[in-house]
Amino acid sequence: MKATTEVGLGKILKFLIYSMLFCVYDVLIFPPLRKYFLIILGSKIGSDSILMHVKFFNWQHTGPKGIKIGRECFIGDETLIDLYDRVVLEDQVTIAQRVTILTHLNVGYSDHPLQKYFPKESKPVTIKQGSVVSASSTILPGVTIGEHSFVAAGSVVTKDVPAHTLAAGVPAKEIRKLSK
Repeated sequence: MKATTEVGLGKILKFLIYSMLFCVYDVLIFPPLRKYFLIILGSKIGSDSILMHVKFFNWQHTGPKGIKIGRECFIGDETLIDLYDRVVLEDQVTIAQRVTILTHLNVGYSDHPLQKYFPKESKPVTIKQGSVVSASSTILPGVTIGEHSFVAAGSVVTKDVPAHTLAAGVPAKEIRKLSK
């Protein structure tokens, strides 16, 4: 099987173990149970943070230690977080429903014809203190959203958002500065 030779048996076993752990996480219907399960597995999650029905994928790469969530954060239902690389949410960050946070790009097997144009890469995502990412937005790898910034619904954030900024659109652009 091509996948086995490409990634190796060790990574496949790690994937299977994390898939089983995710099944346990997925059946925990109450947000505090999900939070404490992730903490037991090594995630850093601050006090008074709430994780609704959040989905993690690729967490066999960084493991649960790849997510750091500050105090008083909220992550809405159906949010997808790619843990191929690290994701850091500082204190008082709000992530609305159906947000996607991506930390890597991979078009497929190493012999895929587009690999030469889009080589496999990963970069962490950081969302600074007091920021909001509105519903159905997508954050691409390597992006930092500055403190006290607001990303409007449906935006695709392809580059850093400065502090105290309203950003919107596809791709997201600075709409205006927010007063301090």
